Amino acid sequence: MASVQTTEQKKEEFRAYLDRAGVIDQLTKVLVGLYEEPEKPGNAIEFIKKCLGAPSDTDVELLKSDNEKLKQEKADLEQRIADLQAELEQERAKNAN
Repeated sequence: MASVQTTEQKKEEFRAYLDRAGVIDQLTKVLVGLYEEPEKPGNAIEFIKKCLGAPSDTDVELLKSDNEKLKQEKADLEQRIADLQAELEQERAKNAN
């Protein structure tokens, strides 16, 4: 019986931890929000993730795509700067003579 009591104590300690951390309140709010949705979402897990602030899979893919485009644009602009600096140096050298 001592092991059952220990297990119960562990459960209670964990529940108290979740309560102190605000997890229980947050999950309750999310689940109440899901319950009160007039049209239940097709994917309840995605709804919960969205309510908790996690980016959706599509958001992540869109951000990755945007990041790649911006990296390419940055590289193009850096090359343009280098080209213009070389052109400027050539003009300065011409004007110095």
